[in-house]
Amino acid sequence: MRLSRFASLTSALLLAAGAALFGASSAAAAPQADFGYVALGDSYSSGVGAGNYDSGSGNCKRTSRAYPALWAAAHSPQTFAFTACSGARTGDVLANQLGPLNSGTDLVSITVGGNDAGFSDVMTTCVLQSESSCINRVNQAKAYVDTTLPGKLDQVYNAISARSPAAHVVVIGYPRFYKLNGNCLAGLSEGERAAINGAADYLNTALSKRAADHGFTYASVVGAFTGHEICSGSAWLHSVNWTNIGESYHPTAAGQSGGYLPVFTNAA
Repeated sequence: MRLSRFASLTSALLLAAGAALFGASSAAAAPQADFGYVALGDSYSSGVGAGNYDSGSGNCKRTSRAYPALWAAAHSPQTFAFTACSGARTGDVLANQLGPLNSGTDLVSITVGGNDAGFSDVMTTCVLQSESSCINRVNQAKAYVDTTLPGKLDQVYNAISARSPAAHVVVIGYPRFYKLNGNCLAGLSEGERAAINGAADYLNTALSKRAADHGFTYASVVGAFTGHEICSGSAWLHSVNWTNIGESYHPTAAGQSGGYLPVFTNAA
């Protein structure tokens, strides 16, 4: 009789322990809270150059081939807001893109600063004018990055933090555009190509510093695009396209999926 009672008690204790164990497992496996992702920025985030643009995005030229949409498709956040827009400067981000941010936003990505620094005008000058004009325009852009851009980035970054204080913010940089001593037989001189690459590095350094000062994560795409620059023979960037000038010097679909997407995935 005592042995029978002992066995019954042991069984009860085992059942209780099992219930507690499986109850803990169920709690651990419970669905997480809603996960919200907001993608901000300029044409490098909207996906200009990748094609298949969403007609509903108008001149912003957002596409499902851009890294934010690719990441969202792979990770299925509960909410995904894609407000990046072609041509956007810091002021445009502040005025037009921050609406979806709120206290529940968990992840933010942004590329911005290139248009403020006059990227388009730099490339136009370098393509159409002399090498000395190109280098002078590059130096003007670098001076802007030194004197004016940091304050404009601060405004954007402060606004993001104010709206979404708990969000993980990933600031993504820009690629170098040219492989020096590559296979291009015409076009810009090597001096112009080197100056443009140097300007990209200069801008990226500024972006990295401002991101760090705000506690954000900076993600460089320079390494991912190495071997895939213009003049590399396997470019993930459009060279000058006179029939669609807006896509010039922007990532192709392969540049978004093979360059920007893995870099952002690692940082996110």
